[in-house]
Amino acid sequence: MTTDRTVDLEDRWLRRFHRAEQARVRLVCLPHAGGSASYFFPLSHRLAPEAEVLAVQYPGRQDRHTEPLFGDLGEAADRIAEALLLWNDLPVALFGHSMGATIGFEVARRLEAAGTVPVALFASGRRAPSRVRDEGIHRLADREFLAEMVSLGGASEVLLKDPEMLRLYLPVVRGDYRTAETYRYQEGPALTCPVVGLTGDRDKQAEIENVAAWAEHTTGPFELEVFPGGHFYLNDAPAVTDLVRDRLLALTG
Repeated sequence: MTTDRTVDLEDRWLRRFHRAEQARVRLVCLPHAGGSASYFFPLSHRLAPEAEVLAVQYPGRQDRHTEPLFGDLGEAADRIAEALLLWNDLPVALFGHSMGATIGFEVARRLEAAGTVPVALFASGRRAPSRVRDEGIHRLADREFLAEMVSLGGASEVLLKDPEMLRLYLPVVRGDYRTAETYRYQEGPALTCPVVGLTGDRDKQAEIENVAAWAEHTTGPFELEVFPGGHFYLNDAPAVTDLVRDRLLALTG
């Protein structure tokens, strides 16, 4: 099924912020724990018109705030892959940050099994799937849990002083952490698409050697890129946009 429509039938999972009528590739972005589709609005703006960006909206946040959180990462990957298989008019690449990188890997597995090989998987700020470990962050008391979020750069001090925002934010990010930390890699065929691992040189959640292990999960080319910064290095790294654009254009001719 080929389509030129806007995101409508699958708008529960996908958001498009900028049209890119002449794009040769579609980049699907998957947010981190506690993140939402809007996190990738700046990337979408910078990549248009060379690439069209779709951002995944997980349940339980923003316009999906009344929906229950997904409790199983594999189930989420099933639903996202189903949505993406309707978008077969352009080659698809995946960009996931932190938890989103693991979901992106599982989505890529499902797409390849369905005969749709992604152009590339950009795995940002995440250890390779076989290196995932439960650090117990989701089981911390609220104060310690929020302190961890602030230390990673995923929550601001302003948020901690807003009880209403905290009431909405805390269950979502804790639920996402539970899902990510209880994920267990299942042996299976390696991907065949290129994989680019990206991390910050001070990211304690995605150490360079564990990001390099993404090479074990594809038979295609692997590339490791390290940027200055911590877990949210990409917030202040316009070079990430340049790298993604260059790789996408090279891979799609």
